[in-house]
Amino acid sequence: MRKFLKKKPNSPPPEKLHQIRTSARRLESSLAAMDIGKKRLRKRLERNLPALRKRLGKVRDMDVLTAHAISIDSKASERECLVQLLEHLGAKRSEYTKRLRKAAKSYGPRLRNDLAKIAETMDDAANRSGQNGAVGFAGQQALPLRELVSGLDRPKRLNQSNLHSYRLKVKELRYILQLSKKRLSQELVKKLGEVKDAIGEWHDWEDLRAITAEVVNGGQQSELARQLKKITHQKFDNALSITNHMRKTYGNAKRHRLSDT
Repeated sequence: MRKFLKKKPNSPPPEKLHQIRTSARRLESSLAAMDIGKKRLRKRLERNLPALRKRLGKVRDMDVLTAHAISIDSKASERECLVQLLEHLGAKRSEYTKRLRKAAKSYGPRLRNDLAKIAETMDDAANRSGQNGAVGFAGQQALPLRELVSGLDRPKRLNQSNLHSYRLKVKELRYILQLSKKRLSQELVKKLGEVKDAIGEWHDWEDLRAITAEVVNGGQQSELARQLKKITHQKFDNALSITNHMRKTYGNAKRHRLSDT
Protein backbone atom coordinates (compact mmCIF):
# COMPACT_ATOMS: atom_id res chain seq x y z
CA MET A 1 0.00 0.00 0.00
CA ARG A 2 2.87 2.37 0.79
CA LYS A 3 4.49 1.60 -2.58
CA PHE A 4 1.20 2.24 -4.35
CA LEU A 5 0.81 5.62 -2.63
CA LYS A 6 4.35 6.55 -3.58
CA LYS A 7 4.05 5.65 -7.27
CA LYS A 8 0.44 6.81 -7.83
CA PRO A 9 0.12 4.98 -11.19
CA ASN A 10 -1.92 6.63 -13.95
CA SER A 11 -3.82 3.45 -14.77
CA PRO A 12 -3.44 0.88 -11.97
CA PRO A 13 -4.06 -2.71 -13.11
CA PRO A 14 -7.16 -4.47 -11.72
CA GLU A 15 -5.14 -7.07 -9.77
CA LYS A 16 -3.13 -4.40 -7.95
CA LEU A 17 -6.26 -2.39 -7.15
CA HIS A 18 -7.92 -5.45 -5.65
CA GLN A 19 -4.85 -6.25 -3.56
CA ILE A 20 -4.53 -2.72 -2.18
CA ARG A 21 -8.25 -2.40 -1.50
CA THR A 22 -8.33 -5.71 0.35
CA SER A 23 -5.28 -4.72 2.39
CA ALA A 24 -6.96 -1.47 3.41
CA ARG A 25 -10.15 -3.26 4.49
CA ARG A 26 -8.17 -5.88 6.42
CA LEU A 27 -6.19 -3.23 8.27
CA GLU A 28 -9.37 -1.31 9.12
CA SER A 29 -10.85 -4.46 10.64
CA SER A 30 -7.68 -5.13 12.62
CA LEU A 31 -7.65 -1.59 14.00
CA ALA A 32 -11.29 -1.93 15.05
CA ALA A 33 -10.67 -5.27 16.77
CA MET A 34 -7.41 -4.62 18.62
CA ASP A 35 -6.24 -2.22 21.27
CA ILE A 36 -2.90 -1.06 19.93
CA GLY A 37 -2.67 2.24 21.79
CA LYS A 38 -1.43 5.35 19.93
CA LYS A 39 -4.88 6.94 19.77
CA ARG A 40 -3.88 9.86 17.55
CA LEU A 41 -2.27 7.56 14.98
CA ARG A 42 -5.24 5.25 15.09
CA LYS A 43 -7.74 8.07 14.53
CA ARG A 44 -5.85 9.33 11.50
CA LEU A 45 -5.79 5.87 9.97
CA GLU A 46 -9.46 5.31 10.74
CA ARG A 47 -10.21 8.52 8.88
CA ASN A 48 -7.82 8.28 5.92
CA LEU A 49 -7.88 4.55 5.15
CA PRO A 50 -11.63 4.39 4.40
CA ALA A 51 -11.37 7.52 2.26
CA LEU A 52 -8.65 5.94 0.13
CA ARG A 53 -10.37 2.55 0.07
CA LYS A 54 -13.58 4.07 -1.26
CA ARG A 55 -11.68 5.71 -4.11
CA LEU A 56 -10.00 2.38 -4.87
CA GLY A 57 -13.40 0.69 -4.74
CA LYS A 58 -14.90 2.96 -7.38
CA VAL A 59 -12.19 2.07 -9.89
CA ARG A 60 -12.23 -1.59 -8.94
CA ASP A 61 -16.02 -1.75 -9.39
CA MET A 62 -15.71 -0.53 -12.97
CA ASP A 63 -13.14 -3.25 -13.69
CA VAL A 64 -15.42 -5.95 -12.29
CA LEU A 65 -18.51 -4.68 -14.09
CA THR A 66 -16.60 -4.41 -17.37
CA ALA A 67 -15.44 -8.03 -17.03
CA HIS A 68 -19.03 -9.14 -16.38
CA ALA A 69 -20.32 -7.16 -19.35
CA ILE A 70 -17.72 -8.67 -21.68
CA SER A 71 -18.70 -12.16 -20.52
CA ILE A 72 -22.33 -11.74 -21.60
CA ASP A 73 -23.28 -13.96 -24.52
CA SER A 74 -25.04 -11.22 -26.46
CA LYS A 75 -27.12 -11.56 -29.59
CA ALA A 76 -26.56 -9.34 -32.58
CA SER A 77 -29.57 -7.22 -31.57
CA GLU A 78 -27.97 -6.54 -28.19
CA ARG A 79 -24.48 -5.58 -29.34
CA GLU A 80 -25.21 -1.90 -29.83
CA CYS A 81 -26.48 -1.72 -26.25
CA LEU A 82 -23.45 -3.66 -25.03
CA VAL A 83 -21.10 -1.22 -26.74
CA GLN A 84 -22.95 1.68 -25.10
CA LEU A 85 -22.58 -0.01 -21.73
CA LEU A 86 -18.86 -0.70 -22.15
CA GLU A 87 -18.18 2.86 -23.28
CA HIS A 88 -19.98 4.18 -20.21
CA LEU A 89 -18.03 1.91 -17.87
CA GLY A 90 -14.74 2.90 -19.50
CA ALA A 91 -15.49 6.59 -19.12
CA LYS A 92 -16.42 6.10 -15.47
CA ARG A 93 -13.21 4.19 -14.80
CA SER A 94 -11.17 7.03 -16.24
CA GLU A 95 -13.05 9.54 -14.08
CA TYR A 96 -12.64 7.47 -10.91
CA THR A 97 -8.95 6.86 -11.61
CA LYS A 98 -8.33 10.61 -11.71
CA ARG A 99 -10.11 11.00 -8.39
CA LEU A 100 -8.05 8.16 -6.94
CA ARG A 101 -4.80 9.82 -7.98
CA LYS A 102 -5.95 13.08 -6.44
CA ALA A 103 -6.80 11.32 -3.17
CA ALA A 104 -3.47 9.45 -3.18
CA LYS A 105 -1.65 12.72 -3.67
CA SER A 106 -3.60 14.36 -0.85
CA TYR A 107 -3.46 11.53 1.70
CA GLY A 108 -0.27 9.86 0.49
CA PRO A 109 2.59 11.44 2.49
CA ARG A 110 0.77 11.36 5.84
CA LEU A 111 -0.76 7.96 5.24
CA ARG A 112 2.51 6.35 4.12
CA ASN A 113 4.18 7.53 7.31
CA ASP A 114 1.30 6.33 9.47
CA LEU A 115 1.29 2.92 7.77
CA ALA A 116 4.98 2.49 8.55
CA LYS A 117 4.34 3.35 12.20
CA ILE A 118 1.35 1.04 12.56
CA ALA A 119 3.28 -1.85 10.99
CA GLU A 120 6.04 -1.39 13.54
CA THR A 121 3.50 -1.20 16.37
CA MET A 122 1.75 -4.39 15.28
CA ASP A 123 5.06 -6.22 14.91
CA ASP A 124 6.00 -5.23 18.46
CA ALA A 125 2.62 -6.39 19.77
CA ALA A 126 2.95 -9.73 17.98
CA ASN A 127 6.44 -10.27 19.41
CA ARG A 128 5.20 -9.54 22.94
CA SER A 129 2.20 -11.82 22.59
CA GLY A 130 2.20 -14.40 25.36
CA GLN A 131 5.45 -13.20 26.92
CA ASN A 132 5.44 -12.37 30.63
CA GLY A 133 1.67 -12.31 30.71
CA ALA A 134 1.45 -9.67 28.02
CA VAL A 135 -1.86 -9.43 26.22
CA GLY A 136 -1.38 -10.55 22.64
CA PHE A 137 -3.57 -10.30 19.59
CA ALA A 138 -5.93 -13.08 20.64
CA GLY A 139 -6.71 -11.47 23.98
CA GLN A 140 -7.17 -8.05 22.46
CA GLN A 141 -9.65 -9.22 19.86
CA ALA A 142 -11.75 -11.54 22.08
CA LEU A 143 -14.70 -9.25 22.80
CA PRO A 144 -15.19 -7.92 19.25
CA LEU A 145 -14.87 -11.45 17.91
CA ARG A 146 -17.65 -12.76 20.16
CA GLU A 147 -19.87 -9.88 19.12
CA LEU A 148 -19.20 -10.40 15.43
CA VAL A 149 -19.76 -14.17 15.50
CA SER A 150 -22.97 -13.84 17.48
CA GLY A 151 -24.18 -11.33 14.88
CA LEU A 152 -24.16 -13.89 12.06
CA ASP A 153 -27.77 -14.74 12.92
CA ARG A 154 -28.89 -11.15 12.44
CA PRO A 155 -31.01 -10.15 10.64
CA LYS A 156 -33.25 -13.15 11.13
CA ARG A 157 -34.33 -13.21 7.49
CA LEU A 158 -32.16 -12.17 4.56
CA ASN A 159 -33.52 -10.58 1.41
CA GLN A 160 -32.43 -8.32 -1.44
CA SER A 161 -32.58 -5.22 0.76
CA ASN A 162 -30.21 -6.46 3.50
CA LEU A 163 -28.03 -9.15 1.92
CA HIS A 164 -25.30 -6.74 0.78
CA SER A 165 -25.01 -5.09 4.21
CA TYR A 166 -24.80 -8.58 5.72
CA ARG A 167 -21.77 -9.20 3.46
CA LEU A 168 -19.93 -6.32 5.14
CA LYS A 169 -20.40 -8.07 8.49
CA VAL A 170 -19.13 -11.33 6.99
CA LYS A 171 -16.03 -9.63 5.56
CA GLU A 172 -15.13 -7.99 8.86
CA LEU A 173 -15.46 -11.23 10.81
CA ARG A 174 -13.45 -13.13 8.20
CA TYR A 175 -10.55 -10.68 8.35
CA ILE A 176 -10.36 -10.97 12.13
CA LEU A 177 -10.62 -14.77 12.11
CA GLN A 178 -7.71 -14.92 9.69
CA LEU A 179 -5.50 -13.82 12.58
CA SER A 180 -6.35 -17.03 14.40
CA LYS A 181 -4.65 -20.40 13.88
CA LYS A 182 -7.49 -22.41 15.41
CA ARG A 183 -8.82 -25.16 13.16
CA LEU A 184 -12.47 -24.24 13.67
CA SER A 185 -11.69 -20.60 12.92
CA GLN A 186 -10.08 -21.54 9.61
CA GLU A 187 -13.06 -23.71 8.66
CA LEU A 188 -15.35 -20.76 9.21
CA VAL A 189 -12.96 -18.44 7.35
CA LYS A 190 -13.39 -20.66 4.29
CA LYS A 191 -17.18 -20.67 4.56
CA LEU A 192 -17.31 -16.93 5.10
CA GLY A 193 -15.15 -16.48 2.02
CA GLU A 194 -17.65 -18.47 -0.04
CA VAL A 195 -20.50 -16.35 1.31
CA LYS A 196 -18.61 -13.10 0.69
CA ASP A 197 -17.84 -14.05 -2.91
CA ALA A 198 -21.37 -15.23 -3.71
CA ILE A 199 -23.05 -12.12 -2.30
CA GLY A 200 -20.48 -9.88 -3.93
CA GLU A 201 -21.03 -11.48 -7.32
CA TRP A 202 -24.80 -11.01 -7.04
CA HIS A 203 -24.41 -7.38 -6.03
CA ASP A 204 -22.03 -6.67 -8.91
CA TRP A 205 -24.50 -8.08 -11.43
CA GLU A 206 -27.29 -6.09 -9.79
CA ASP A 207 -25.24 -2.90 -10.17
CA LEU A 208 -24.57 -3.77 -13.81
CA ARG A 209 -28.28 -4.34 -14.43
CA ALA A 210 -29.18 -0.98 -12.87
CA ILE A 211 -26.54 0.89 -14.89
CA THR A 212 -27.65 -0.82 -18.09
CA ALA A 213 -31.25 0.24 -17.52
CA GLU A 214 -30.06 3.85 -17.25
CA VAL A 215 -27.54 4.19 -20.09
CA VAL A 216 -28.53 1.92 -22.99
CA ASN A 217 -31.17 2.49 -25.65
CA GLY A 218 -34.47 1.02 -24.53
CA GLY A 219 -33.58 1.20 -20.84
CA GLN A 220 -35.22 -1.51 -18.75
CA GLN A 221 -37.10 -2.78 -21.80
CA SER A 222 -33.94 -3.52 -23.78
CA GLU A 223 -33.04 -7.12 -24.43
CA LEU A 224 -29.73 -6.64 -22.63
CA ALA A 225 -31.44 -5.32 -19.49
CA ARG A 226 -33.87 -8.23 -19.51
CA GLN A 227 -31.02 -10.72 -19.85
CA LEU A 228 -29.19 -9.07 -16.96
CA LYS A 229 -32.32 -9.19 -14.83
CA LYS A 230 -32.49 -12.95 -15.33
CA ILE A 231 -28.81 -13.38 -14.45
CA THR A 232 -29.21 -11.22 -11.35
CA HIS A 233 -32.08 -13.33 -10.05
CA GLN A 234 -30.00 -16.49 -10.49
CA LYS A 235 -27.02 -14.95 -8.68
CA PHE A 236 -29.24 -13.80 -5.81
CA ASP A 237 -30.79 -17.23 -5.33
CA ASN A 238 -27.32 -18.81 -5.28
CA ALA A 239 -25.95 -16.26 -2.80
CA LEU A 240 -28.93 -16.62 -0.49
CA SER A 241 -28.68 -20.41 -0.51
CA ILE A 242 -24.95 -20.40 0.34
CA THR A 243 -25.42 -17.80 3.07
CA ASN A 244 -28.33 -19.58 4.75
CA HIS A 245 -26.41 -22.86 4.67
CA MET A 246 -23.49 -21.20 6.45
CA ARG A 247 -25.78 -19.71 9.10
CA LYS A 248 -27.43 -23.06 9.70
CA THR A 249 -24.10 -24.91 9.88
CA TYR A 250 -22.51 -22.53 12.37
CA GLY A 251 -25.24 -22.46 14.98
CA ASN A 252 -25.13 -21.72 18.69
CA ALA A 253 -22.90 -24.62 19.73
CA LYS A 254 -20.13 -23.91 17.23
CA ARG A 255 -20.36 -20.17 17.79
CA HIS A 256 -19.78 -20.72 21.50
CA ARG A 257 -16.72 -22.90 20.84
CA LEU A 258 -15.37 -20.40 18.32
CA SER A 259 -15.79 -17.39 20.63
CA ASP A 260 -13.75 -19.17 23.28
CA THR A 261 -10.76 -19.44 20.91
